[in-house]
Amino acid sequence: MGMTLDEYLASLADKRVAVVGVGVSNRPLLRLLAERGIDVTGCDRAGAEELGDTWRELSALGVKWVLGEHYLDNLDYDVVFRTPGLHPDRLRPGLGEHTLMTSEMEVFFALCPCRTIAITGSDGKTTTSTLIARLLGEAGYTVHLGGNIGKPLLCELPTFGREDVAVLELSSFQLHSMSCRPDVAVVTNLAPNHLDVHPSFEDYAAAKKNIFLRQDSGCRLVLNADNEYTGRWAHDSAVRAEVWQFSRLRELPRQGYWFRDGAIWRCGEWFMERSDILLPGDHNVENYMAAFAATDGLVSREHCLTVARSFTGVDHRIQLVRTLRGVRYFNDSIASSPSRTIAGLRSFDRKVILIAGGHDKRIPFDGLAGEILKKVSALFLVGETAEKIRAAVLAAPGYSPEALPVTVLEDFRETVLAAARCARDGDVVLLSPACSSFDKFKNFVERGNTFRKIVEELE
Repeated sequence: MGMTLDEYLASLADKRVAVVGVGVSNRPLLRLLAERGIDVTGCDRAGAEELGDTWRELSALGVKWVLGEHYLDNLDYDVVFRTPGLHPDRLRPGLGEHTLMTSEMEVFFALCPCRTIAITGSDGKTTTSTLIARLLGEAGYTVHLGGNIGKPLLCELPTFGREDVAVLELSSFQLHSMSCRPDVAVVTNLAPNHLDVHPSFEDYAAAKKNIFLRQDSGCRLVLNADNEYTGRWAHDSAVRAEVWQFSRLRELPRQGYWFRDGAIWRCGEWFMERSDILLPGDHNVENYMAAFAATDGLVSREHCLTVARSFTGVDHRIQLVRTLRGVRYFNDSIASSPSRTIAGLRSFDRKVILIAGGHDKRIPFDGLAGEILKKVSALFLVGETAEKIRAAVLAAPGYSPEALPVTVLEDFRETVLAAARCARDGDVVLLSPACSSFDKFKNFVERGNTFRKIVEELE
């Protein structure tokens, strides 16, 4: 687009603008548009009472509203900003003939004056994004970390310098229908996820591919060589960027990072020992290799070692909450898919007491059930998917009720307390739900914080 944020906002002065979804990323956007005197309407399923202080504050700034069940029926505006959590197909029937549909993140990419590194994938996005930001910060760069990680960045663009780096975690919801050209794109992995929103896995995968489809030969694409989908993308005819790969299972024929003999190797040369990395779990070795490949040429090996030896992880990601009477309690609330929970289970060298269940994203639990049989000593289930997971476990080959008791409860607190009563000295109690949180909580953060509070109150 080649313009500043001020110039872009000026171009909207004579436009009718709607912002669909009054969520985290769109509230600052609504505020910004209203403060610039732009004719803006907020559209949301929630009513004024539910929006509370947000509704009152934005109304005072001049925001108009279309609220309630039919908020998507008429979107005949010049520009419509969609919320990341709403599939574009939900909006299209209500759009006007000449309406431009965009998003806060899409406009950010068009206006951003500095280098961009974008990260997506089914699992590991937040840890990899945080690692990349840490590595760049250690090397002296001014880093702006945002996107799906919880911080919208569009309103902060005036503070960006040309030599800064923007590190952006992107979900499939954000990428769907979005035009972007990151200087570096990272895809950590791909597995069925969010099928409660995406009509099919193919639709979900196509959204992820948007992260690299507009890259050119001056860009870099980092792919997981071990994943059956992203491994194939390295040879996709649509890829025009320079490809780097990472692998935990084998040496690579092209440039990249791989794991062998207890160490990480870069393009055939020893880089660091696995023991240099503080975080547990094979999946975190993959996250580090993805981050190293994304920042190769910008960050030295010494900076990589410093971060690896000091970084203790991101909240709600296999985070040790407390050790009580020899029992360790871990919060892995971020694990909102079966593949993420499988990775969490494999991080421990012993069987664990697992708490799982949550909102049903229509993902099968057969693969998870097999892993539960191998890695779980007692299973406690809660939420919409509790019976679905229980059925998958009971149907798994080799299941024995004596070896793996399964308990289903209605209340989250009672589930945590029951798991705690079951634990003995030396045990691990792991919250790793394999499902999203929306059946009982606003998000995985609230779920993780609730778990932490219950565990901290144990006597």
